[in-house]
Amino acid sequence: MEATIESISPGCAASTSVPELMSLLRTDPGGLSSIEAAARLTSHGPNAIRTRRVSAWAVLKRQLNNAVLILLAVTAAVSGFLGDGTQAIIIGIILLTSIGLGFFNEYRAERATEALHSGVRHSALVRRDGNFVKVDVTQLVPGDVIRLTLGEAVPADVRLSEVSGLECNEGILTGESMTAEKSVDAVAADTALADCSDLAFMGTIVSAGDATGLVYATGADAQFGRIAARLGQRQPETDFQAGLRKFSYLLLYVALTLTVFILLANLMLRRPVIDSVLFALAIAVGITPQLLPAVVSSSLASGARDLAKRKVLVKRLVSIEDLGDIDVLITDKTGTLTEGHISFIDAVGPSGSHSDRVLRYGMLATDVDPATGGASGNDMDGALWGSQPAATTAGVERVAALPFDHIRRATSVLVDDPQMSPPARMLVTKGAPEQILARCVKVPDAAHLTLDRLFGDGRRVVAVATKPAPGRTGLTAADEVGLTLAGFLSFADNPKHAARESLAKLAALEIDVKVATGDNPQVAEKVCADLGLVSKGAITGVEMDRLDGAAFDRMVAETTVFARVTPEQKERVIISARKQGRSVGYLGDGVNDALALHAADVGVSVDSATDIAKDAADVVLLEKDLGVLADGVSEGRRIFANTIKYVLMGTSSNFGNMFSAAAASAVLPFLPILPGQILLNNLLYDSSQLAIPSDRVDPEQLHAPAHWNIAFIRRFMLTFGPISSLFDFLTFGLMIGVLHAGPPEFRTGWFVESLATQTLIIFVIRTRKIPFFRSRPGGWLVVTTLSVIAIGIGLTLSPLGPRLGFAPLPWQFFLALVVLTVAYLVLVEFTKKVFYEDPMHLAGQPRRTRGTKHRIERRAARFVHHPRASRPTAPEPAAA
Repeated sequence: MEATIESISPGCAASTSVPELMSLLRTDPGGLSSIEAAARLTSHGPNAIRTRRVSAWAVLKRQLNNAVLILLAVTAAVSGFLGDGTQAIIIGIILLTSIGLGFFNEYRAERATEALHSGVRHSALVRRDGNFVKVDVTQLVPGDVIRLTLGEAVPADVRLSEVSGLECNEGILTGESMTAEKSVDAVAADTALADCSDLAFMGTIVSAGDATGLVYATGADAQFGRIAARLGQRQPETDFQAGLRKFSYLLLYVALTLTVFILLANLMLRRPVIDSVLFALAIAVGITPQLLPAVVSSSLASGARDLAKRKVLVKRLVSIEDLGDIDVLITDKTGTLTEGHISFIDAVGPSGSHSDRVLRYGMLATDVDPATGGASGNDMDGALWGSQPAATTAGVERVAALPFDHIRRATSVLVDDPQMSPPARMLVTKGAPEQILARCVKVPDAAHLTLDRLFGDGRRVVAVATKPAPGRTGLTAADEVGLTLAGFLSFADNPKHAARESLAKLAALEIDVKVATGDNPQVAEKVCADLGLVSKGAITGVEMDRLDGAAFDRMVAETTVFARVTPEQKERVIISARKQGRSVGYLGDGVNDALALHAADVGVSVDSATDIAKDAADVVLLEKDLGVLADGVSEGRRIFANTIKYVLMGTSSNFGNMFSAAAASAVLPFLPILPGQILLNNLLYDSSQLAIPSDRVDPEQLHAPAHWNIAFIRRFMLTFGPISSLFDFLTFGLMIGVLHAGPPEFRTGWFVESLATQTLIIFVIRTRKIPFFRSRPGGWLVVTTLSVIAIGIGLTLSPLGPRLGFAPLPWQFFLALVVLTVAYLVLVEFTKKVFYEDPMHLAGQPRRTRGTKHRIERRAARFVHHPRASRPTAPEPAAA
């Protein structure tokens, strides 16, 4: 059999019967053989939207494709052509240093990202050689027969052949939040894609039911693949990156304005054109933050390593930014707020007294075979069977069973009970008390009092009801009516003591914690109260369904506990919160959490979670502990806070110094500083700030998500920049009026003063507190800052000094330098206090929102091919 098959369009797949399509794809209901699948994988390529390959050359090209670096290269070439070898060498060193640092940090970040991606495997259940096995989604090929289950992201475009209540959320393709019901019936050839009910599309989410289908399109040939491919190999710009871009535009505007002013002023003063151009270019370069990309990439790469040490694994580096931005966390209750160890307490009748009959019937209505007993996939069923001897159900025969589902919230069995007189066949139903009581003919008043008491004690409660079923051999949901309440089973899942401290951490981070649970609202609120989580109210899924759009949104904003909710309702809550401008994190570990994990801005799961939950998550915790998650949020905010330090430092000192240079060049009969000296100053200054990613961050800076606010940065620049210029002008007066310095001495004095003030200011602006006394900087930042100042002064005194245009300075200058620097830092500290007390300077923080492109990119991340791991992996047998 040849591996190559013709491409099949969606219209053809939707309008063709399954047998005919199998013939076209040269396959059958038993699926492909492993040999044929491998041949088709070679022929068609992996089921991937893009390939992730770290290329050192590609990273280097991105470094070279930088306007600032091109400007530096042009300036160096012009300087060398005009005979100014010293300046050409200085610029060359700056150029190589900037490229080298940028390349090192970006390449390291790329390798870290590749390691994260290559370590993540998204699997699909596919029939190979007649058996269902798990394979990596990238190894699917046209002709494969696959199985789709609840919460799963559809791994390819599929023609459905068997459907059991399948519904898919196709919002990633259509933009509509409504789910689409699926069937196996072929549709007309001209049917719109959104109405092709017999197709399931790559990237959409299975929101209900399950199905079997035939893969007819993979990778970029799939509908979602075409959309994602149009985004290009480059990921969509994040809010963080957009802030960097807007900040760069701001500095570019300022740089161009100053450059034009300086050039015109120097030409009006009849200075040489070439010198004026070089000086203007140096000013433009001096105000730009050449190492900002290096600081950002270094922060993200080190952040990923730090998070791993804190038992937080991120699948993508951008998830670190997302984590720091969370302001709402919706979490499940079991195992997060509680110990997660379910223990059986008692079986009671409606009046609250112990009942062996309720215990026996409760054990029968489980997913455990009463003939063998043993473990159960349901924690409460397992706890129930584990606490009682098998003899409790001796002699009782189970005839039929109707498994639990999240619509009925109940399990039913038909049993023959010889202990009844006379022996009779009974229907036994066990499930959520609200649903069971609603199906009972009459409920004693005592039963409601008993139930309220159990809920008030924080117990998880299951109701048991029965009715005679003579002659019945099968069960349907319609049989679960006309019941008689037998009693209740109560279980305990005690609050986790460590959760109180974890909730306090999240509260300190100003994260609004909400609980989504399948349990009773009273029980959930009792757990919240025990742990100190103040509840603003609780609502059940039934009550939620009665609310319209606006009322639903208000409810989401004002409610803490969402109880008895279905997976679809969890998803709807998250979508509503995101629509209101909140950045939502969701923590869940079960199959029923998958929809919510996909819908959240940040899906968080745990290492012990189901495969589907881990597959849907962006972040995986090695411990199911809210405290670990709080550490991850803190790390994301710390990275942003340190990046902003660099930005504020650049705007307060670079702008001030370059403005001073522009003003001085207009009034002095000589250039106040040589272009090469400007660039050398900038290189030393930037080098001192490479330690910023390791700096400490005040706890107060982590208390709320921070966002790029260009208006705030502009106000900061216009407030602190003139202070820097003021002390530059004082230095000018000192050099000319007191020390009577010539041009070389003047330039040397300003070079030293500028370097000292613009590097030391980091200790003031890095915190809103009093530096050193109330906020200690990181050790490496102190070392690099002081070292750079020492190197700068040493260069002016070294044999290289004359070649760089420097001249020795008298001791009186250094004494005055200490006084000026201290006065400058004190004035900046005073201004900082006034600046941050003005509400205007703190207002206008926009909330972050993720657009459609980001959600497409996030979904597309599961369809990435890694050439280094391109050999087909051995399939895993499907779970029985």
